Amino acid sequence: MSQQVGPMALTQLGEDEQLFRDTIRRFAVEQIGPLVRGMDESQQMDAGLIRKLFELGLMGIEIPEEYGGAGGTFFNAILAVEEVSAVDPSVGVMVDVQNTLCINALVRWANEDQKKKYLTRLATDTIGSYALSEASSGSDAFALQARAVKRGDDYVLNGQKLWITNAKEAGLFIVFATIDPTAGYKGITAFLVEKDAPGFTLGKKEDKLGIRASSTCELIFSDCVVPAAQVLGEPGKGYKIAIETLNEGRIGIGSQMLGLAAGAWGHAAKWAKERKQFGKTLVEFQAMQFQLAEMATEIEAARLMVYNAARLKDAGLDFLKEAAMCKYFTSQVAERVASLAVEVYGGSGFVKDYPVEKLYRDAKIGKIYEGTSFMQLATIAKLTLGKS
Repeated sequence: MSQQVGPMALTQLGEDEQLFRDTIRRFAVEQIGPLVRGMDESQQMDAGLIRKLFELGLMGIEIPEEYGGAGGTFFNAILAVEEVSAVDPSVGVMVDVQNTLCINALVRWANEDQKKKYLTRLATDTIGSYALSEASSGSDAFALQARAVKRGDDYVLNGQKLWITNAKEAGLFIVFATIDPTAGYKGITAFLVEKDAPGFTLGKKEDKLGIRASSTCELIFSDCVVPAAQVLGEPGKGYKIAIETLNEGRIGIGSQMLGLAAGAWGHAAKWAKERKQFGKTLVEFQAMQFQLAEMATEIEAARLMVYNAARLKDAGLDFLKEAAMCKYFTSQVAERVASLAVEVYGGSGFVKDYPVEKLYRDAKIGKIYEGTSFMQLATIAKLTLGKS
């Protein structure tokens, strides 16, 4: 499909894209669907499912074929996250972080030796994790306290990271630390740290409201030795890697929230067609029709925003404003649609026997991680209104 950006590109998929989407949708319903409730209750990602994600190529979508990946586009990755998240946003965020954060960072910034070593693993059996946040640096992402000191041919890392997605399952971590606190953001450096690196341990696993099957853990670095060859990009350029990667990651979260909303709507519409009250199915009542119609309209608007941002990225055009807008808007839509889906189910929607209760819990994180809604609004204001 051509890289045009316009109405036709947004509303239509090429034949290959449609086949790819349909394949992922079928996989999600058949292979992920039966595991959703059990994984949520156990707060554990099914190991067999992870293997299937790799076998289907979903964990290496943009990795070039020469490194064992699918050689797909960013838009392919966004489609995959959307379809998986419609069934389980916990699995969706695993696929998202792997592709839009970790793989994107390596494809763009890794040297050839690093690509050969790690992209081949990420394409076949290794999960990646992206470690930026700390207790004192959430929205203020560059207020890092983690420190890396050069000693000979190595760096020694000390510090902690919090709220790190995929941490329990990951074999490779992209870790941000400062090599020169006096240099501010220009001292931040990205390191490739393997899970068995000396001095590196996993800390507390968070007990979360939603996306409970997705692991979120603390990382602890205590004189953790990392070879200088494991620096990603250049020393002092970690801030650039973080900014550019997170801009793309916002589209990924937008896709996750889009998929969640579409999944919740699908459950609600099906329930409304089957559930009877006062001798009629719910969907026969105009009030219910209007509510479902409004939900569907918001989902379509969210889809256009996500697809537009992804198309712009693939076309090599500026997408920063569109990424912030789609992340902000889809998180609003997901929470609202999931909430209304619970109401369509009535009392049944409030219990764990039905799927919308989980999607409602899962939706809340969309306004928080990879840039809060306030941070997205600040970016949108800056880019539309100019600097004050």
